[in-house]
Amino acid sequence: MFEFHWPWAAVLLPLPLLLRYAWPLRPDQADEEQLEGQRQTLLHPRLDALQAAYPNRRPRLAIGGWVHRSLLALLWIGLVAALMRPQWLTPYTEISSPGYDLMLAVDASHSMDALDFTVQGRQVTRMQVVKGVMGRFIEQREGDRIGLIIFGSQSFVLSPLTLDRHAVQQLLDGVVASIAGQGTALGDAIALGVKKLRERPPQSRVLILIADGDNSAGGFAPIEAARLARVAGVRIYVIGVGSTQEQIPITEDGVIKYRDDLTMNEATLEEIATLTGGAYFRATDTRALEEISTRVGQLEKTEAQARTAFIAAPLFRWPLGLALAALLALGLFPEGRKRFVRV
Repeated sequence: MFEFHWPWAAVLLPLPLLLRYAWPLRPDQADEEQLEGQRQTLLHPRLDALQAAYPNRRPRLAIGGWVHRSLLALLWIGLVAALMRPQWLTPYTEISSPGYDLMLAVDASHSMDALDFTVQGRQVTRMQVVKGVMGRFIEQREGDRIGLIIFGSQSFVLSPLTLDRHAVQQLLDGVVASIAGQGTALGDAIALGVKKLRERPPQSRVLILIADGDNSAGGFAPIEAARLARVAGVRIYVIGVGSTQEQIPITEDGVIKYRDDLTMNEATLEEIATLTGGAYFRATDTRALEEISTRVGQLEKTEAQARTAFIAAPLFRWPLGLALAALLALGLFPEGRKRFVRV
């Protein structure tokens, strides 16, 4: 299918004609007006013979002049046609298999650097635990559409819903604490996930929230955003990351410090899951992934969808080449247009 991407540029086609009539005085006309006041009356006994000897009919334009004008018109039409961006559209149909729509919202605030987990006797950060837990979960979701949201002081969509789960896993591996700011906009992350899922078919909208439950930034309160998710039919499965210790170690400026404001608010996370018909799990629970997978498997899958996209192939080279050929041909007719000799 052929189309112009910028068809409105066609309004430039009559521009040379408008300029010609908007600029009425040509050089020869200007000379005639200057001589208008210098004319004198000529008395002649045979005016009819004089008129016959000097007819006032304008001579025809030479063939060179017509060629010159045609080349100028061809040059302008080619330039305008290239500006209109002609393109050939080739249809491409993509068929997706049945599956679920899973949006992952991962906490990437400063608190995710806390060292309150131990793996094989070695202290690890909350972010390392999240990457391990969610990496295994993503690997199991073959055929599902998975998206990724990270949030700190603000929320960002790192990946839209896609079947390429390996790409999502690579993006998750590259996330570091504080990449989205120092705070935790928990409510904003839920609201952003709802926004991305609400256009998907019902009964398959799932938001998996990984956070420490301490909301400290953003414009949405977590419970308010959870009510919004419930209205939109989005189930939220929450994975709590962190401990309830009073003093939690965290690496700051290369030094391990102990802080008392990094505790996990499990009550908020549990309420979010309950309001939306989801469930709450702890990141340290090895059965959490199996339970989430079982719960998701009980939902209704999105039916297979066929989506047709048009791939555009630009064709501007053809009218631009035509304009260039006309420009080169103009050099073959240097005397094609009328010249005005000034004395």
